[in-house]
Amino acid sequence: MITKKKLLSLKDNTRLRKISIILHDAAFEVAARRPVDMQYINDIIPLAGFGPIAGAGIAHDADVLEGKGLAIALDDMSKSILARLGSEPSDWDFCTAEGSLDANARVIQDKILILDRIRSPYNVGAIFRSADSFGIRRIILVDGTASPEHVRAKRTSMGTTSTVDWTFMSQTDVVEFLKSYDPSNVLALEVGGEDINGFDFPPSGVAVLGSEEFGISPAVLACTGRRVSIPMGGSKGSLNVSVAAGILMQHWYFSPTEA
Repeated sequence: MITKKKLLSLKDNTRLRKISIILHDAAFEVAARRPVDMQYINDIIPLAGFGPIAGAGIAHDADVLEGKGLAIALDDMSKSILARLGSEPSDWDFCTAEGSLDANARVIQDKILILDRIRSPYNVGAIFRSADSFGIRRIILVDGTASPEHVRAKRTSMGTTSTVDWTFMSQTDVVEFLKSYDPSNVLALEVGGEDINGFDFPPSGVAVLGSEEFGISPAVLACTGRRVSIPMGGSKGSLNVSVAAGILMQHWYFSPTEA
C-alpha cells in the first residue's frame, strides 16, 4: 500500500490518479464485505480535497453506512477525481494501473478511417470512441477536421483519442496515400451506394467519411473505388456522421474475412 509520504512526492495528476485507484479498489472490497483500513483512507483523501469519512479504523460496510453506502461513497470519490482529470472511465472499461484506458485490450484490424473535414469536435470524439471498439488501426484527419486534442473531442471520446493512432494530412497527401491502395479496398460512405446490409467488405482497407453537410470532397472521392450507403426509413435524408460512422464500423468489424 502506497504511503501518504510517497503520494505527496508524486506530481499532482499522478497523485490524484493513484488515490482514485485506491478508492476504487476499496469500494470493491467494501462491496464484497471484506475489511478496509478506513484510517488509511481518511489519511489520504484530504490530498484529493475530500473530508474524512465517518468510522475510522478497520471497517465493514455495515459498520459505517447502511447497505452499500460506503462502497458508493468511495466509488463516487474515485469517479469525481477522474472527472477532474478528464479521464473518467465507465465501470466496465479496461484500464491500466494508472487509471487510463488500456490500448492493449483492443482487437485491432488492418483498417483505416479517413475523416474529411469533419468540423465538429463532438463528432470526431464520438467516431474515435466507436473506432476503439471496432478494430480501427488508424484514423487520418484531413486538414480542416476538428482536432482530437480539442477538449470537446476528448470529452466525447472518453479517453479513446489516446488508444487509436491518428494523424493529420493535407488533402494532397491523402490523395497520394489513397492511390497506393487497390481501389476496391477504398470505401466511401456516401448516399447512392450499395446497401450496407449486403455489402461485401474487404478484410482490410480504408473507409472515407465526409461531413453530413458537404460530404466527401471531390478530389478524395475520386480515389475511392466503392461506395456504401445506409438505408433509412425516416424523413431525414442523412444521418449524423458519427452515428453513420459507428454503423459502418460495426458492419465492417463483423464482416467475413478471407482466410
